[in-house]
Amino acid sequence: MFRLILIFTFLASGLSAQEAEPPMTYERLGKILFALDPETEPLGPGFQLTIAEVPVLVITDVNADRMRAMVSIQSVEDLSAQDMQRMMQANFDSTLDARYAIANGTLWAAFIHPLSRLERDQLISGLAQTVNIANTYGTLYSSGVAEFGGGDSNDLQRALIEELLKKGEDI
Repeated sequence: MFRLILIFTFLASGLSAQEAEPPMTYERLGKILFALDPETEPLGPGFQLTIAEVPVLVITDVNADRMRAMVSIQSVEDLSAQDMQRMMQANFDSTLDARYAIANGTLWAAFIHPLSRLERDQLISGLAQTVNIANTYGTLYSSGVAEFGGGDSNDLQRALIEELLKKGEDI
């Protein structure tokens, strides 16, 4: 019985912590993005900003309750079958919340999430992961969140996530 009480207490505290953060809106999203890059520009239903010298496009659709962050990588004309296979493998195990995607003849790094349920730290982590998979295309194909191996890449990629989380702390 004591274990059951502990489990319910833990679940209840977790639910109240989740409810403490307001739903994501276009306005709140903008405030977070401006904290990450003061030169963020509103662009129609979205924003354009720069993270770690990489241009990022964030588009919202309030009616569909969706948000998409994207980084253009290259034209699809230059993709080989081996590139496609490696990206699909990475989408399965090393890109985590961001993904490689193709649209309108362009290879993209993308993070897609329901807008209203998006939490601040999820947004920040998703943006950093998107930049990381764009930057590691052709090499590690990694979001930087969970990396296996003994090299320096994990620490370098994780540093971007930590830096962005710190910038967005007070929002």
